[in-house]
Amino acid sequence: MKLRTLLFAVLAAAATAAQAVDLSKSMILVAKPELVDQLYGSTVLVVTPVGGDQHVGFIVNRPTNVTLGELFPDDGPSQKVVDPVHLGGPLNSQVLFALVERKQSPGGQSFELMPGLHAAVDEETVDRIIRAESDHARFVAGLVVWRRGELSAEIERGAWYVLPADAHLAVRKPSQGLWEELVRLSQLRANSI
Repeated sequence: MKLRTLLFAVLAAAATAAQAVDLSKSMILVAKPELVDQLYGSTVLVVTPVGGDQHVGFIVNRPTNVTLGELFPDDGPSQKVVDPVHLGGPLNSQVLFALVERKQSPGGQSFELMPGLHAAVDEETVDRIIRAESDHARFVAGLVVWRRGELSAEIERGAWYVLPADAHLAVRKPSQGLWEELVRLSQLRANSI
């Protein structure tokens, strides 16, 4: 009987460890179908830690009805970008960010969200990405910020599936259907544990 109890404890610990999330690394968050929220329901986010158990990220599958050409009607390169601007999050929604898939930093005021994915903040760098790298970029308005412990609490409550960082998912075109695909994948992974 003691061996059976020990085996059960080892298996339970292994299952818990398999479900543990390393919040010190970049990740993809996929809203679980049970997350019924006007803003975050059915979303996919790219997220990175910024220190002190705080995180920043962008929603990557919420296209708006607005294009760069409509935002910047006098800018020729913006007219050539046919993809819509996406809603990146509720904070600073008047600020346009460029999420660009590339190995090295685009320079300017940018930061690495995850290996192979950078977020550009300043106007000059975003403009440069519009001109030269729009095929490998997603343009988003706003971002999401989690204060100390908030993301951990949301994951513990079961709001999100957590997937490994994948730069290509952030800029995949079109973004429609991405959430459904990642929910199916996440549910298959959860059922195999």
